[in-house]
Amino acid sequence: MKAPMMLERKRSTPFAAALLWLAAASPALAALDAASTAATIRAAVERNYPKLDSLYKDIHAHPELAFQETRTAAKLANAMRELGFEVTEKVGGTGVVAILRNGDGPVVMVRTELDALPMEEKTGLPYASHEKTIWNGRETFVAHSCGHDIHMAVWVGAASELAVLKNRWHGTLMFVAQPAEEIVNGAKAMLKDGLYTRFPKPNVAFALHVAPFANDAISFAPGIRTSNSDQLEISFHGRGGHGSMPDKTIDPVVTAAHFVTDIQSVLAREKNPAEFGVLTFGSIQGGSSPNIVPDNVLVRGSLYTRDLGERAKLLAATERVARASAAMSNAPAPDIKIAEGVKGVLNDPAITARAEKVLRAALGTKVRTSPPTTAGEDFSEFVNAGVPSMFFGLGAYSPEREAAARNGSGPQLPPNHSPMFAPAPQPTISLGVLSMSLAVLSALDNGQ
Repeated sequence: MKAPMMLERKRSTPFAAALLWLAAASPALAALDAASTAATIRAAVERNYPKLDSLYKDIHAHPELAFQETRTAAKLANAMRELGFEVTEKVGGTGVVAILRNGDGPVVMVRTELDALPMEEKTGLPYASHEKTIWNGRETFVAHSCGHDIHMAVWVGAASELAVLKNRWHGTLMFVAQPAEEIVNGAKAMLKDGLYTRFPKPNVAFALHVAPFANDAISFAPGIRTSNSDQLEISFHGRGGHGSMPDKTIDPVVTAAHFVTDIQSVLAREKNPAEFGVLTFGSIQGGSSPNIVPDNVLVRGSLYTRDLGERAKLLAATERVARASAAMSNAPAPDIKIAEGVKGVLNDPAITARAEKVLRAALGTKVRTSPPTTAGEDFSEFVNAGVPSMFFGLGAYSPEREAAARNGSGPQLPPNHSPMFAPAPQPTISLGVLSMSLAVLSALDNGQ
């Protein structure tokens, strides 16, 4: 049986070069005393944490949407300049690239995201966002309900610790702040703008993502880590009129409602039960008044899969059911737009094994393996451009809160994209800085 396309990787020259470097550098791993280095980083993070906490809360309170992240990008650029990095702004729109050279050695990239979500925050936090902006022609609230603000604080913190530890490694740090992850276009934009040609192409790349589990742990595994992600827009057309005279209209609201419910039944019968696949419609827009049948209704959704064969099958089923729903209403054929999103993130086994050795030596049982996440993530664009990488998870909530949710004595943990998603900044940020710093050090030349 042919493996899914997303798991196929041609070993390009940069990839092969990275493998050769890994083999040659393996003795240097012993030069990194993980326990001692972790103790040094912990002490430094404790001293510097107030600055990271302030940065996090400021970014959280002032979120910006995809490709609008001008304030956020400027704040990170200034922070990296203060740390001695060479900073280039406006890469791929609002992206930031910060370089720190420290002699010969591998180029190691660390990615964070800049953007927030078009939704209202309901956490009640003292630093909660109350920002609004225009998105898709409408005013919307804006909130960091996916944890990118945590990622940015970790990104700056890890850069700070690695800069201070320059006497313990050789190579080049390439810290990348990427726009527009939520619409999975930011990584493509940065690559198109010359990320791997204007700047050194990395030998290795790292990224993390906060998730709803205990913040005394990180999680990872080699191999597939995220899903393929595709975006759908379906415009159902009708004939508008008075709500009291439906026989004189063709109601696209009813057509759209039938489609949203019917497609789930079709997918349940056609998808291979052994394969992952989720189709979610998060936006239905149409109409202006309770007594007017509108002319059009727009439905927006996302498809998440891992196997590309199942992806093609589910996309075909979606188109078929959309057209059938319109035909059932005697409506014109719908306009269907499918925007191919991103492939799944694939953790390189060799990179992951090296990082795991260092992380387990420093963190012990706080390092856990985990199944792939169901979400999509455009970090895969950087990986699939020929850079072996590791993507790992960072807990967001206290162990006590997680335990209460698990045993039923407390409420369930709000997941990413919930209006109630509220990571505990500490120790989430400190553990993120420590784990990311150690992961990067595992890939640098640590020979003395």
